[in-house]
Amino acid sequence: MNFAPNVGSIDKIVRIVVGALLILLALSGTIGWWGWIGIVPIVTALMGWCPAYTLFGIKTCPANKSPGA
Repeated sequence: MNFAPNVGSIDKIVRIVVGALLILLALSGTIGWWGWIGIVPIVTALMGWCPAYTLFGIKTCPANKSPGA
């Protein structure tokens, strides 16, 4: 399985903000227990890799230069 980074900087920031917002809303009781799904975007942002992006061939991070270039 390929765990090459596929989540870019702006994407990471958005994931962390949305994930934190969902968790905060869950903690406050506003949206219920399902808000804990916010853990997923936070983890994928910290890893820099999203399995769904791999499945659909999406890559929001800049291309890495090959070692011989």
